[in-house]
Order: sequence, then structure tokens, then C-alpha cells
Amino acid sequence: MPVESNLPDVVDILGVGYGPSNLGLAIALQEHNAAVPARERLTSVFVERQSEFKWHTGMLLPGATMQISFLKDLATQRNTRSEFTFLNYLEQRGRLTHFINLQTFFPSRIEFHDYLSWAADKVRADVHYGTSATAVAWNGRHFEVTTRSAAGSRTLRARNIVLAGGLTPKLPDDVDATDRVFHNHRVLDRLDALPSVNQERFVVVGAGQSAAEVMAHLHQRYPSAEVHGVMSKYGYSPADDSPYANRVFDPEAVDDFYSASPQLRDELMAYHRSTNYSAVDLPLIEDLYEREYTERVTGRRRLFVHGASGLSSLTESGDAVEVTIFHRPTASESRMRCDAVVFATGFRPLDLHGILGSLAEECRFAADGTPEVERDYRLRTDPSVSGGIYLQGGTEHSHGLTSSLLSNIAVRSGELVFSLAAHTRLADNPPLTAVLTH
Repeated sequence: MPVESNLPDVVDILGVGYGPSNLGLAIALQEHNAAVPARERLTSVFVERQSEFKWHTGMLLPGATMQISFLKDLATQRNTRSEFTFLNYLEQRGRLTHFINLQTFFPSRIEFHDYLSWAADKVRADVHYGTSATAVAWNGRHFEVTTRSAAGSRTLRARNIVLAGGLTPKLPDDVDATDRVFHNHRVLDRLDALPSVNQERFVVVGAGQSAAEVMAHLHQRYPSAEVHGVMSKYGYSPADDSPYANRVFDPEAVDDFYSASPQLRDELMAYHRSTNYSAVDLPLIEDLYEREYTERVTGRRRLFVHGASGLSSLTESGDAVEVTIFHRPTASESRMRCDAVVFATGFRPLDLHGILGSLAEECRFAADGTPEVERDYRLRTDPSVSGGIYLQGGTEHSHGLTSSLLSNIAVRSGELVFSLAAHTRLADNPPLTAVLTH
């Protein structure tokens, strides 16, 4: 529940972006403030470019389920007594007993989105929706963040900023998005807006969970259309969600990963990529294969998986997209006209240089371009920048696989609040040596 903005001239925390990560932070801040004396409470404001809280609404496909337990919600692993847990959401919605009868740890994606929206309405956070952060500067004492909204431009000042700008959809370098060629993250919106469906044929590029989900959805939504999956693998690989492999998402694994050498970090990432990247839930793989096999039996083929393949050409012409599917082992080609091409080709992390501008020159980056980050997710900066720049996402290289996932939001939010409170107290009460030097 957004509160009426009555901010001091300088807030303790300015959050850029208001998806699940900064929503979790807002909840942790509210619970922190309720537990400490008034003088120790932290002030905050968030800016979000969307007009309301939304989380990947273009991928809320019917039947799609979460890939993490409902217990990895916004609060439970940090505070089991929180009023913002998924279980309390179910009780408030009158569905607790019905959910128990489902006998599952994995709610539908539609339901989890409703939970997130419920939490966003419930928490008392000052959120400026429809507002983008266009520039960030350090004035020697505070951050000055220039924002833009329908009402015009405004400058907000904060002692610390928390960047949670989310992920940017990634298309191949030689592909431009159009009405018929698009990324999967808004597939439902894009399908609803298709100018026409004349070819009754779709192509999906990618081998991960999203690609498989889009394949299944298109095959069901358009019962007369062919659906072609194109991937460099021979087929979809199952995600490793076994109990021991899932330890890579445990809060303790963040400490392990952060303290490991760069070589060991690379090894751990290679070992466990199948828990998240280019991997699909086994029941969905089996469902797609059964559909394809049944069509082979009946002789009415609609579902095709082109393994060890890629697109060698793509041209939009009139009411169709013409593609060439290149089979790498044999160098053979298949040309076809389709109504749309969906790229399930992943995301890029937040562009720190883009959002920080010249302030990025005061931040430390490794030789490979990745930011240097402290264990508390604080970006390493030149000593002249005494305020904290915290990252929610974009820290996979330093903190492991949970960086851009929901798995660790509750625990990470608590760690951020602890660090923000400590640094804010230090700024308000500098050491005696620091006082004597000024």
C-alpha cells in the first residue's frame, strides 16, 4: 500500500526499480523500522517505470508453475512470523486449505504473481510508479537521482541507492524486434497484438524453460498451427532440481561462492548451470515429447523440434516471416514462412554504466567488466563516494546463481537492511578520527 509521500530532503535509501527484489527490501525495511527506536528507523523511496506493480506478466502462461518452493517467498526465510509470507497470503485470500490439498510446493506462476501484487499493495512503501531514473550523481555528501515522469523531472537525494533495474531481454545481434519477431518475455502481449495469423506456423528459438513453455502454449493455443522449436542442442535438457544440487541456492552457498577463488567460482558455475540455464522441468519435456510422438503415430504433425540447428536467415515480408533453419551436422537447410518468431534467448543484466553515467568512473570494475562488489552487495567505489551503491542483480559473478533469481530475496533483503542501517549510523556518527580531520 503506497504511502503519501512526505519525505525529508534526503532519504536514507532510494531504490531504483520495484520488482520482487526491491519489494522484498521494502518489506524488510518496514519490519526493521517496527522493531527499532524511532531514531534508528530508515527512510526510503522507490521509483518504478511501470505504472503499477507487474512481474513478467507477458509470461503468465496458463498452467505454468513456479520452479522454486513457495517457502522461498519475500519473507519466510528471513522471518517466519512475517505477515508477508505466502502462507499468510493464502490465508488472507481464503485458499490455505485448498492449497494444502494440492500437495505441491510449486504454485502456478499466475498465483505467485497475485501474491507479489498482494504484498506490494500491503507494504507501506513510498513508490513512485510511472517514474524512470534518468541520471545518478554524487554531490560530495549525497546521491542526486534525476527522475522523469508524466509530471516532469525531479531530483531525489539519498544517502544510499539500491539498483534493482531487472533484466533486459536479449535478442541476437542481427535481429530487431518487430510485431512478428519478438522476445518471449512479453509473448502473451505480442500474440494478442499479432496483425494476423495466416501461415499457421510459429518458430521458437531457444532450449530453456521459457522456450519449452512457449512451445507448449503455442501448440495448445493454435490447434491448427505447426510449432517449430530451434535449438543448438539435440533437444531439451532436464533441469537438475535434486536436493543436493539445490544447495547451490541455499543462503550459505552465497558465502561459499563469495569466498571462493575465481577459478573455483567458474568450476561451481559450470557444475550447476543445469539447475537454471538452458534446462527444462522434466515433466514438461516428457509432455512435449509425448505430443510429438502421438502426432507421429497419427500422421498429423504439428510439433517439430529441430535439434543441433539454428536460424541462418530471417526476413519479414508482408504478413509473414521467412526463416531458414540450418541443421549443423549435415549443413542442410529448411525454408519456411511463419506468422511469428519467438526468441527465448535470455536476458542481459542491468547496464551499470548506462544508469550511473559518469559516476561509473568512480566505481571499480574487474578486467572482464564485471563490477567489484562487497559481500553485502555494496559496489566498491572511490573513497570520495561515501554513500552506498547496492546491487540487486548483476552479481552472479561474485555471489552465485541466486543473484538474479527469487530464491534468496528474503535473506538478501535482511542482509541489505543490516548493511544499510550500519552504514547510515556510521555516516551520522563518524569515528572520532574522522571528525578531527575535518
